[in-house]
Amino acid sequence: MQNFLMSKAVRGATTVGENSPDQIKTATLELLDKLIKANEIDRDNIVSVIFTLTPDLNAEYPAKSARINLGWDDIPMICAGEIPVPGGIERCLRVMITFNTPKSKHELKHVYLKKAQNLRPDLV
Repeated sequence: MQNFLMSKAVRGATTVGENSPDQIKTATLELLDKLIKANEIDRDNIVSVIFTLTPDLNAEYPAKSARINLGWDDIPMICAGEIPVPGGIERCLRVMITFNTPKSKHELKHVYLKKAQNLRPDLV
């Protein structure tokens, strides 16, 4: 039986210590590294990437970090703002990577780091 590739998405989130370009870059690259390794994502199979940031993170674009440091210059990426829900987690960076894979939804591993583990304790 042949393994067909189908588009699936994995989610991840982390928190950033402070609103600085360096800390956003570091947090972005750590989160992407863990998602890529956990799900064995081949960059050629990435369809698109969506990043969101809470309103208190505006010093850098996470997509820029991926483009420059991972060479993802031919992957469609976008950065957007999270809605400012009262009592929501602060300095939170989220990502959703859509990629082609033979894995089932149940085999995917979502990654939540630092204080973002509180967002989805069922997936940590």
